Amino acid sequence: METNNTESHDVANHYYNYAANLLLNENKSSYETKTLLIEQGLSSEISGLIIENIEIQIQEAKYERARKDMLYGALWLCGGTILTFADIGFIFWGAILFGGIQFFKGLINVYS
Repeated sequence: METNNTESHDVANHYYNYAANLLLNENKSSYETKTLLIEQGLSSEISGLIIENIEIQIQEAKYERARKDMLYGALWLCGGTILTFADIGFIFWGAILFGGIQFFKGLINVYS
């Protein structure tokens, strides 16, 4: 009985990985991926669920990356600004510029 669970889990992982590869690496659309999964023998409903789950995970990963960009960008920007205003004889324009760019890149990606 455990062998059946392992085999069905392996089959599910195979289709999931296949769909993720199509969406991420081969830049297939959701419709194209669903069609290819159906051609592999899956039902339309299961294919749709697989694609929906992968798209949710992709969105979550993009959102988390954008939040990290905003956090680290803000840290670089604030750190460079504080050190510049500390009047130790240097202007930390690199840190300020890099931090600003990274922060706004993250901000744009959060809302896109």
